[in-house]
Amino acid sequence: MGLAIPWAIYDERGTLLLTSGSVIETQEQLEELKEHGYCDADSLWDSIPSKSSLTRNSASGAPFVQPDKPAASELNKEALMELDSVRWAVGEIFYLQVHDNTALRYTVRLIGFVKNKSIIVTAPMAEGKGALIRDGQTFIVRAFPGKKAYAFTASALKSVYTPYPYLHLTYPKQVRGTTIRQGSRANVKIIASVTLGHPEQTAAATLGDLSMGGTSGIIKKPLGNKGDTGLIKFKVNAAGTDEYLSLKIVLRSLAPTENGLEYRHGFEFVDVPTQSKLILSAFVHQTLAEME
Repeated sequence: MGLAIPWAIYDERGTLLLTSGSVIETQEQLEELKEHGYCDADSLWDSIPSKSSLTRNSASGAPFVQPDKPAASELNKEALMELDSVRWAVGEIFYLQVHDNTALRYTVRLIGFVKNKSIIVTAPMAEGKGALIRDGQTFIVRAFPGKKAYAFTASALKSVYTPYPYLHLTYPKQVRGTTIRQGSRANVKIIASVTLGHPEQTAAATLGDLSMGGTSGIIKKPLGNKGDTGLIKFKVNAAGTDEYLSLKIVLRSLAPTENGLEYRHGFEFVDVPTQSKLILSAFVHQTLAEME
């Protein structure tokens, strides 16, 4: 603080927050940047990038404004609010889960909304084609911009096909919002390939949880020693798209499972590239929201 920064600082959308050579003058400004800005992807392995959709009006281009940091007691607690109190960004990803068939889900993007009238989203797609959505069909709608998870119920009002396909959803009376802790772990069941040690050994692991900072996995035999570095590869479905991650890891813990037949390995992610951070953030938030 009080010194010129040697690099430019951006948020995860690439919006410039401070130019190289700028001076951070106050503690409040420093806290804002720690919360929403980043510059060196390799040093932020346990951060969750924020889209700042709750603090910036994307349509007007208003300057970055940081709300008060939530108290620890507020984390993971629900709050009810009106839809327009959340400053959604155009293009925000919404997940539609069919109310009477929870296994059926669609990924759409927000086009806009008219208060107390409707929400307008891109047309749901299935296998590359427009999905058949009947008027009155009810959805559980979820979104997780940055460190927030939101959910509400809405029904299909009307599907429109010209000049391009989009969907009107009913305007909800209230939206449920939750602030998610940075270290929150999503329960998963993912098969991964893990390479560790010197000489290198590779084994298949079943991942049981996943966070921005690391994961734990079950392997049939102990692999490596604590402190060993290596690589983990696995696939996730983030924002409706299959993404393949290859991340550097450090083995932090190793212990036999309860049945004594397998071994639980705890891995810390290190030197995570920015793009991988965004994929992890999307997947972890999506999974946490669906666990509610």
